[in-house]
Amino acid sequence: MIKLYTQKITLVSQIILALVLLSSFGVSSQTFTDSNLPIVIITTDTDPLTGSPLAILDDPKVLATMKIIKRPDGSRNYLTDENTAEYLNYNGRIGIELRGSTSQELRKKPYGLTTLKADNTSNNNVSILGMPSENDWILNSLAFDPSLIRDYIAYNMARQMGNYATRTEYCEVIVNGSYRGLYIFQEKIKSNENRVNVVKIGSSDIDFPNVTGGYITKADRTDEGELPAWVMEETQFINELPKPENATVEQTAYIKGEFDKLADNLYNDSFLDGYTSVIDVPSFVDFMLVNELTSNADAYQFSTFFHKDRGGKLRAGPVWDFNLTFGTTFTPRSDVDQWQFSNNSNTGPWFWAGLFDNKTYPCYFSKRWNELILPGQPMNVDVLNTFIDNTLAYISEAIPRENEKWGTLTDHETDVARIKTFIAQRINWISSNIGSYTKCADVVTPPLVISRIHYNPATSVEFTSSKDLEFIEIKNTGSETVNLSGIYLRELGTSYQFPFDSTIGANESLYLTSNLVTFQSKYGFPAFGQYSRNFSDKTQKIVLADAYGNVIDKVEYSDASPWPTDADGKGSYLQLVDTASDNNIATNWVASNNVVLSNKSFAAKSSLSIYPNPVTNTLMIHSTKTMDGIKIYSISGVLIQEIKAKSETINTDLSAYANGTYFITVYDENGQTTKKILKK
Repeated sequence: MIKLYTQKITLVSQIILALVLLSSFGVSSQTFTDSNLPIVIITTDTDPLTGSPLAILDDPKVLATMKIIKRPDGSRNYLTDENTAEYLNYNGRIGIELRGSTSQELRKKPYGLTTLKADNTSNNNVSILGMPSENDWILNSLAFDPSLIRDYIAYNMARQMGNYATRTEYCEVIVNGSYRGLYIFQEKIKSNENRVNVVKIGSSDIDFPNVTGGYITKADRTDEGELPAWVMEETQFINELPKPENATVEQTAYIKGEFDKLADNLYNDSFLDGYTSVIDVPSFVDFMLVNELTSNADAYQFSTFFHKDRGGKLRAGPVWDFNLTFGTTFTPRSDVDQWQFSNNSNTGPWFWAGLFDNKTYPCYFSKRWNELILPGQPMNVDVLNTFIDNTLAYISEAIPRENEKWGTLTDHETDVARIKTFIAQRINWISSNIGSYTKCADVVTPPLVISRIHYNPATSVEFTSSKDLEFIEIKNTGSETVNLSGIYLRELGTSYQFPFDSTIGANESLYLTSNLVTFQSKYGFPAFGQYSRNFSDKTQKIVLADAYGNVIDKVEYSDASPWPTDADGKGSYLQLVDTASDNNIATNWVASNNVVLSNKSFAAKSSLSIYPNPVTNTLMIHSTKTMDGIKIYSISGVLIQEIKAKSETINTDLSAYANGTYFITVYDENGQTTKKILKK
């Protein structure tokens, strides 16, 4: 959708009139029988008063049936397939309405739709065209984009950078028997574990810590009769989550306060109360880079989203609305040689330009840019040109049908060429004006390792809530105390920020848990802190980062093999067998059900010897402290031997075992340690 600038209303109105007149010369009806793209067929219910199909209005949604023809094998799709169940990606009820603002004035309309159950009332979460299950969707009409690819390029680029951006699929659309042209079927921005993964805040969440999230907020123009949640300079901010009608005074005050803190601390680099304590730096950097490379005329002032999870930092994004980009001729403001964040006609909040004036933020901005333009990376000119060519090849047969219908693509090839030229020139300009990143080029991160993860605990008679039993262990593998100021869990889903000036000693461990009381009751000592929300029972990425977002350690576990499946609700937790190993490799983890944890390692309290290593026959384990036993695991994490014996010396015969790598865990009442051994 396009947003109107106050000073440009007359210009945009003229553009709309011209497009309407131009499109009036298009063919109102045409023969359409098949496509290489999915075919979306929407038929609204019959108006009982007129006997005609219900007209699709701006509001409210009207009921309709939607069929999506997409052969599973990827072969060609035919209208004659609409009653063949195996060829239907979706066949069910929807509620549909017009969406957008200025784009509604055009003959080709954009739509918003909700997938419904057969009762015509209940939302129906379904997977459409390979996208994760949900019920809120958009049919993007590609308004004001004669290239038909601007949104598609930008959203794909953002996803390739590792960020969530709306998933997109091209399709051709028929509404009430009339061919409507080429569209993008895409996700609507909303709170969901597969979209914007923040907790849904409720009306009762007005006190700490619940009032801290989750939020989705946007800078945008309000609809007629709508009031903004607040105004910062000339920019209106609108609540998306919670919905404007549900937001409490306390919630609006809290999220506005986060923006105020950012604006007040742009030049404060303290980890206690500086800008890094408020925002997730990587998300702001990536958001700005996408909007700057595309030179998005809407960016910062309109269609600009932010989100914040409970207990987490304020994040920029997801990116949205790219029809006024890549040097578009519909506005004079998509410049190749000017920063959008400091464009004098951009009415976005000044904190964007203020961040760039900070002494540290521009370094990370430059560093990330120079990573992204390397060969094979998402902002590399060759990568983008190849993606454009592949996209155009994919929609090539739909383009003439689109033009035949609407008559708006008379300069399509020229506009595509303009985009390619713009990208090359824009990359060169940014590279020449972005500055150096030498001061943040080689950041030394502390030797902290995520060494235990209890993501799906089992219940018991004593502990009936499994989610209260979650924890992760973070171990300092170095020889010096580490100051934890500024360090946080970076990924959405589970949030935690370490208190300012907190520390972890050399060779010590600390625990973060989902419930402090339950943890102490079960394990007999206090956890270091409590994170917000819970870990996924399936898969989740856990990233430990410093204040600027530099990765200290990261793990993406799974409940499926080769990850140890005994850690998935069977009473065990994931344990890294060797803190020197790569903890992103599943076979470097085992499932452990040892109920004895410690905030210090076993090795720190004893002198432990395991020999010979490599071993042929007898393995000898000696400790200056009495051991409770040992466990031996295969390299795949399978427990193959356990010896329980209170002794300072334990010997075991390994002669019958196959040659290869094994892991041995030695434990006592205070903790445990794991070592790698080689059998020859």
